[in-house]
Amino acid sequence: MQQIRMGIATAVIALSGLSFDVGAQAPTIKVGVITSLSGTAAESGAQMKAGIDTYLRLNGDTVAGKKIEVIFKDDTGAQPDVAKRLASELITRDKVDILAGFIFTPNAMAAAGIADQAKKPMVVMNAAASAVTTRSPYITRVSYTIAQSAKPLAEWAYKTGSRKVFTVVSDYAPGLDAETWFNKTFTALGGQIVGSMRMPLTTVDYSAFIQRIKDDKPDAVHVFLPNGQPMVSFTKAYREKGLDKAGIRFLGGEGWGDEDVLAAGGDALVGIYSSGFYSYTRPGAENAKFVDAFSKTVNGKFQPSFLAAASYDGMALIAKTLAKTNGNPDGTAFMEAIKGYSSSSPRGSVSIDPDTRDVVQTIYIRRIDKQGGKLVATEIDKFENMKDPGKEAAK
Repeated sequence: MQQIRMGIATAVIALSGLSFDVGAQAPTIKVGVITSLSGTAAESGAQMKAGIDTYLRLNGDTVAGKKIEVIFKDDTGAQPDVAKRLASELITRDKVDILAGFIFTPNAMAAAGIADQAKKPMVVMNAAASAVTTRSPYITRVSYTIAQSAKPLAEWAYKTGSRKVFTVVSDYAPGLDAETWFNKTFTALGGQIVGSMRMPLTTVDYSAFIQRIKDDKPDAVHVFLPNGQPMVSFTKAYREKGLDKAGIRFLGGEGWGDEDVLAAGGDALVGIYSSGFYSYTRPGAENAKFVDAFSKTVNGKFQPSFLAAASYDGMALIAKTLAKTNGNPDGTAFMEAIKGYSSSSPRGSVSIDPDTRDVVQTIYIRRIDKQGGKLVATEIDKFENMKDPGKEAAK
């Protein structure tokens, strides 16, 4: 009898130990985010991180009974070799199930081969060159492509009266995409490109470029520059040289409605037009909820940019897809589950094209206005259900 009692006691202890071990080693899904936490793009990295953190604050970090652990890695900027190394380390050392992030196209391209070889899902939250998602069947993107923004801008410009446009872009892959898609769309409609310039990324003084634009007398100038200070500097030069007074409309891409640009540019931005998927000043309850939650995430230090909105949506895609797979992060299962994905969003709504794995969304035409003493990006037109034109043209 004593032996039976001892056996039962031993079994209870063993079962208690097993239960404790299971609780201590709860299943975890690891998401490795490669972004810029230092260097010249640190502000963009802070936006990306805060967008992800805001989603988790609002929705929790558990899906299908599994905890989501996000591991952030700093690529320090446009450093493809660094991004490739970090992707490899995240998969082999940190044992992540999903790669995400990527501010820069070259960094996403460099990491694509690692994701493909490991058969791990890779969720791109910015890198906007059309070709990114073609590098592996395990890549999806929730941000946008440059073509997705430039094509509707060209259509809107022609529809609203522009006939002669001068295009000026920074000389790197996204700038060349913007030039290509704006120019080919505008000329196909019957418009004329009276001049095109490609400026070095290191350009800080735009006065000579501005003067050439003015001399060619277009009725609009299409501009694509890296986010932030380059935008502000160019816009101020545009005003100082009197292009606005000469009747030359300003046409920009994504980012012109972001807080850092509006704050630094001031009244020099009033009246410019841009195309894109998000500005923190856009109307709607969904965006108001996001902006409020984001403010709490960053203690009111800054407003969300388009990067933050895309990263928030990226985390939503990861969580909702994992719920669909019942917590299975396997690459094949995950990529199959994103087919037909759609969701409400601070930007309006998003879905994933099952053929290209790229985002489908509304692109807004915005005008910078001053309302109640504050600059806002007023939505004056929209192009709904926009797919990536680059991939559509290849069909």
